[in-house]
Parts: sequence; structure tokens; C-alpha cells
Amino acid sequence: MDYITFLLLLSFVWTCIHLLKLSPIGRKPGTAGLPPRPRPLPIIGNILKLGDKPYRSLANLFKTYGPVMSLKLGSTATIVISSSETAKEVLHRNDQAFSSRRVLDAVRAHNHHESSVVWVPASAHWRKIRKICTTQIFSVQHLDASQGLRRKIVQELLDHVEECCGRGCAVNIGGAAFTANLNLLSNIIFSINLAHHDSNFSQEFKNIVWGVMGILSGV
Repeated sequence: MDYITFLLLLSFVWTCIHLLKLSPIGRKPGTAGLPPRPRPLPIIGNILKLGDKPYRSLANLFKTYGPVMSLKLGSTATIVISSSETAKEVLHRNDQAFSSRRVLDAVRAHNHHESSVVWVPASAHWRKIRKICTTQIFSVQHLDASQGLRRKIVQELLDHVEECCGRGCAVNIGGAAFTANLNLLSNIIFSINLAHHDSNFSQEFKNIVWGVMGILSGV
């Protein structure tokens, strides 16, 4: 065995050991600060532990792992509360801590999280922002006042469909509907159209939103 082959073999073995340590198989239940849990399977985690009657399965797991346990459902770590006293501790006494969410560093870059109803923690400031959205954007009076705007956006959608029919082109229903909704929201907030039906901006924006939501769901 020459020197290069030995180095490649050593690198392969080290990579396998490292991946094994990172995988659920290589970790003991309850590690990484999580409550105790049954040992998860690769990829699917503890999904099979739930069975066809999850409430009975969770009751049986409660007898083994206690009132606070964690389950790995696919790639998502889930905390299960199984007693009334613990639920009261979580939902009543520490509701502020558990109702907040982790703010990503990208959102903190320019302190945008301090003015966003999505990222700001539950507080008087958050309630003020929510009240502004309720009274100025989503109120019945404002929706009635924006009837002409909605009619304009729908007419643009119909014109796009008619244009595609005239050219004999297929209509991307999902993309056209997303563009119409995006323009409706952007006109309500910024008074401009962010996208056009004949451009790829709305699809790119949609992919970005889905990507961000996918990242957040794994946080």
C-alpha cells in the first residue's frame, strides 16, 4: 500500500467516525441538553414509536421517560409535555420564554428584528405593532377602502391570462396567483408592484421565501 492510498483510507475512516458521532446512532438519548428520549432511528427518528394511536404510545413513553421527554420526528426535535403541572409551568409561568423564537444572526445584522412583528418577542412593543397591523392593514374599513386596488390586481391577472391565450402559451396558474397576491400586499404596504407576470422575479422571490421557511423550520 503506497503513501497516497494510506492517506485516503485514513481520511475515509476519520470521516466515517465523525459522521457516526454526528448521527442519531452515535449519540446517547438525552444528549445536547435535550430531555431523555428513546433512541432514534436514522432518518425517521422516533416516528415508529408513535404507532397508530399516538396518545397511548405517549402515555407509555411517559412511564419510562417522565413528564418531559424529547422525540426525534424525522429531522425535527420535539419536546413532549405529559403532565398538567409541567404544562402549567411551561404555558403559564414561563409563557414569555416559550412563546418567543430564536432570532437568526442575518435578521439581527441591521437590527430589523426590533421592528418586525415576526421577530420581536412578546412584549408591549409587539402588541403595539400587532395593533397597528390590525387597525391599519387588516381592518374591515381598510379592506373595503382597498376594493379598487383588489379589482385592479385581478384585472392585471385576467389581462395576463388573456395575453397568454392569445399567444397560445400555457398559463402557470400557481405563479400567476402568487404574483397577484404579492402585488396586492406590496401595493397595500409600499404602493407599488413588486413583480410583473412576464418576469421571473415572483418565482425567485417565492423560492427565497420557501428557502427561508425551510431553514427556520429546522432551527
